[in-house]
Amino acid sequence: MSLDSERATLSMSLLESYDVIFAGGGTTACVVASRIAQADPSLKILIIEAGSHTEDLIDHVQPGRCLNLSLAHTFSHFDSIPSDALGGRSIRVLTGCCLGGGSAVNGMMYTRASASDYDDWEKVGNPGWGSKDLIPLARKVETYQVASGDPSVHGFNGPIKISRGGQVTNIAREFLEVAAQYDRDRKTVTQSTLDAQDFYTPWHMYIDAHTGKRSDTAHHFIYNLNPEAKRNLHILTNRRVVKVLFENNRAVGVSYAVHDDFNVLGETKNPPQTVHASRLVILSSGAFGSPAILERSGIGSAEHLAQAQVDQLVDLPGVGENYNDHNLCATPYLSSEDSDCLDGIFGGDEEAIKPYLAEWTEKGTGLLAHNSFDAAIKMRPTPKELEELGPFFKKVWQEFYVEASDKPVALLISSARNLSTAPSPPGSKTFSMPFCSLYPRAIGYTHITSRTNPWAPLRFKPGYLEDPADVAILRWGYKRGREIARRMRSFRGEIPAGHPKFPSSTTTTSSVASSAPGPIDIDTPDIVYSAEDDKAIDDHHRATVSTSWHSLGTCAMKSRVAGGVVDPRLNVYGVENLKVADLSIVPLNVGANTYNTALIVGEKAFLIVAEDLGVSTKE
Repeated sequence: MSLDSERATLSMSLLESYDVIFAGGGTTACVVASRIAQADPSLKILIIEAGSHTEDLIDHVQPGRCLNLSLAHTFSHFDSIPSDALGGRSIRVLTGCCLGGGSAVNGMMYTRASASDYDDWEKVGNPGWGSKDLIPLARKVETYQVASGDPSVHGFNGPIKISRGGQVTNIAREFLEVAAQYDRDRKTVTQSTLDAQDFYTPWHMYIDAHTGKRSDTAHHFIYNLNPEAKRNLHILTNRRVVKVLFENNRAVGVSYAVHDDFNVLGETKNPPQTVHASRLVILSSGAFGSPAILERSGIGSAEHLAQAQVDQLVDLPGVGENYNDHNLCATPYLSSEDSDCLDGIFGGDEEAIKPYLAEWTEKGTGLLAHNSFDAAIKMRPTPKELEELGPFFKKVWQEFYVEASDKPVALLISSARNLSTAPSPPGSKTFSMPFCSLYPRAIGYTHITSRTNPWAPLRFKPGYLEDPADVAILRWGYKRGREIARRMRSFRGEIPAGHPKFPSSTTTTSSVASSAPGPIDIDTPDIVYSAEDDKAIDDHHRATVSTSWHSLGTCAMKSRVAGGVVDPRLNVYGVENLKVADLSIVPLNVGANTYNTALIVGEKAFLIVAEDLGVSTKE
């Protein structure tokens, strides 16, 4: 279908006005729109999504193929300005660009934020957003398919499924076995502890145990809606919202465009289309998209709006500020031939996939029903490690962590594949030790460069490693992961390109082993690193650190005087009938993978929106 005929078809099917319009069809939007449509099927709802549909597409529903998606059109790419803290490097951050957003493309790792994370949200002026209010919503949204699930912690009747995946890899078993013998300062358990600290534990996945499919919000909230609820829920894909339309500071609709409406210079070839909302506009375009829409609508700081030649409607300096993420690194290792590794599967090698396809199709099990992550630990440092982390981190420890005993400092994961950017030797099997800092001190910003083109590059600064405490955390994560990896039965060496370039003159034991006949003994002394070695580790991380795909915070739910963008009812300050509902509203970072928090924000946003619309929330 040509673009002109597609436009004609859409113009016939779209209404001129809806009750509620969602600018973005990501994780949270799917939850809120679905819940509203079910609660009151008479409401006319429109979702405008920048990407495409994902229904039953194999790369989305089959977990083992998820790495293929990072090269596909189902992501938006945001390139940062070069950073001195990263050796002059620019960082590329990916976000989901398809119906379901991040839930349709993420790594499917199931973990929750600490209770104190949500309590901190409430303490900065957001009543109803503490752990006592949000953890029940975490239970509401999930069906926990793992044996021995505690009903005070988990839910068993929600749309989103959680399981151990298609099989437990021997890489994960070895990780837990080594940890139990080697790291006697911490505990190893056989059941997931979810948000407990300093436990080596199985790591669960957003994968349906019965079908082996990804458990995302598009399939479990939208595509499976009953006909009555679907009747007035319309979805417009491959369109980006340009800006919100206002009448006397009251949001009355949006304008939107397709990529082909702009020439190679970013100039408008065709005017944007408009659609009206009689009751509410909700921005759900994520940590990059939602603040960009606000700025193109004239809501933001005078300085940033002037740079993009946008007339100011509301002075709101917090728009686009407070960018948070988790700083991720991964160290690769060679593995034995009998390892349960997903190298070929994740690489999209159809020949490697074939042996597992029948099992996945018939039973929903096997390595195709896997994300490669099935064991991990949320860590806090021991007294000895605290000294090693140095004075910059020690100050942060005293100010932030000591009184919050449920907050982890770092996450260390066992992955049955090479998650680093270093290439694996041809024909080899690999595993890796990804690790990330969970509350980086350095934060960034994102602002528009064009007042009309929603595809124009953003002026984006992530802030990675600008604080020395963040650098120290990654150095600690590298050392901890390396000691465990080289003791695992499957260990057959290190992939040098994925490790620091240690000084050739060093007299320590830090040298990278490009091959090994097997693991070292459990009681082998830890590697001793010199100051020069530590610098090599830090330089390596500055050259390789990346996003965890956990962008949040740029439309923060704080008081206006504190740099907030929305109030506790998600209303944008200074205007009416405009809300934001996605991870951009998160005021402070969470120490966990963020899909679970996005689901919780969606469930909470539904309760707020339903109350504003006079819709019953009783099921």
